Formats: sequence, C-alpha cells, structure tokens
Amino acid sequence: MEYRKYGKRYVVRIDRGEEVIAKLQELCEKEDIGLACIEGLGAADHVVVGLYNVEKKEYKKRVFDEEMEISSINGNITMQGKKVYHHIHVTVCNADLQAFGGHLNECRISGTCELFLTVLDGQVGRKHDDVTGLNLFDFSGRYIEI
Repeated sequence: MEYRKYGKRYVVRIDRGEEVIAKLQELCEKEDIGLACIEGLGAADHVVVGLYNVEKKEYKKRVFDEEMEISSINGNITMQGKKVYHHIHVTVCNADLQAFGGHLNECRISGTCELFLTVLDGQVGRKHDDVTGLNLFDFSGRYIEI
C-alpha cells in the first residue's frame, strides 16, 4: 500500500495480494483517522460480501474466489470505543459481467485498488442497537466503549 495526503483527502493504492480491510485499518491507525468517507474501485481475486438479515440478526456471506472487477467501494470510517470501525459496501462483477454486491467482509486485490478517503472533522461513534443487532451511528460526541 502506498498513499499520499492532500489536505483532508488521502489517495491510496492497495497492491496485488493485499487485503483491503487490513490495509485501511493500518492506514487509519498510522494517520489517526477516526471519521472519513471512502470511495474507490479496482480488481480482486477473493471477495467476501454479506447481506444482513435484521430478523435473524446475522449476515449471510458469499465468497467469490475468481477474478472480479471492483466497480465500486463506498463506505465510512467511525470509531467504536477506541477501535476504528469500517462500514464498507462493494459492488463487483465477474467474467460474465454479472454484478454482485453487499457488505464488504474481505477483499484481496489481484491487480490494484484505488481509494479516496475524505477525512471529516468531529467524532461519530457507534452504539449497539438491540432491536436490529447493528452498530448504529452515535452522535453523542463521545466514543462508546465495547
């Protein structure tokens, strides 16, 4: 991974064989990023996406171990307690140009991944919602310990 900072924006290249979530975690810890928007694209050969079932409070995951174009990555970075919290979605397509998307759990890059992170001023934490089972935005101005 390599990156450059321009004002409040980071331009990030994630390289072949690297895993997107791990590299974003590394960047956020190194640069002390606690609130940001993410957008990007690229190519991957291992992707795990999920669809959340609110009634069951669980993710149904699907694994793709094939060459895939990443047509869109978008999401956000917030904090849950003192830990960086990634909420990222992805749309990928296979060799037949069939598109699949969902919550991004894993993504290993096969070619490159080009990301833009826009850092925002302020704090947004996460709090667990018992009704949905999700970790929702917490605007109380403090981080919630988990």
